[in-house]
Amino acid sequence: MLKEFKEFAMRGSMIDLAVGIIIGAAFGKIVTSLVNDILMPPIGLLLGKVDFSNLFIDLSGKHYSKLAEAKEAGAATINYGLFFSTVIDFIIVVFVIFLLIRQINRFKRQEEVPAAPDTRECPYCITVISVKATKCPNCTADLQAV
Repeated sequence: MLKEFKEFAMRGSMIDLAVGIIIGAAFGKIVTSLVNDILMPPIGLLLGKVDFSNLFIDLSGKHYSKLAEAKEAGAATINYGLFFSTVIDFIIVVFVIFLLIRQINRFKRQEEVPAAPDTRECPYCITVISVKATKCPNCTADLQAV
């Protein structure tokens, strides 16, 4: 059983999957940083100096000016600002994956173009012959007129 597990784990597809997961996690961190540190501050500035990380609804009935204060006090909150940031994060990741899959599919379509056939059938004896043949080697029919 240990030998079978080792063979399974060392398959190329499993290693590719592991590498993909690691790269995906790193890419996710980069996109999260892009959204939180680069995109959201200007959007918040355009919307009247809104800090999305501090947009929340306090369910405890008390007033907290910052989300960190509410969390420190143990208050129940609905963090819609963080949710909005996460949605933008998700949209960016999905868009990049879409572009990647689209390009992969484009490469696959180019590879699938069949090559021109290099053989054909003689119309008289139905023998497979070269496309360039002018006379059938089997029945000696003249193929130039065909």
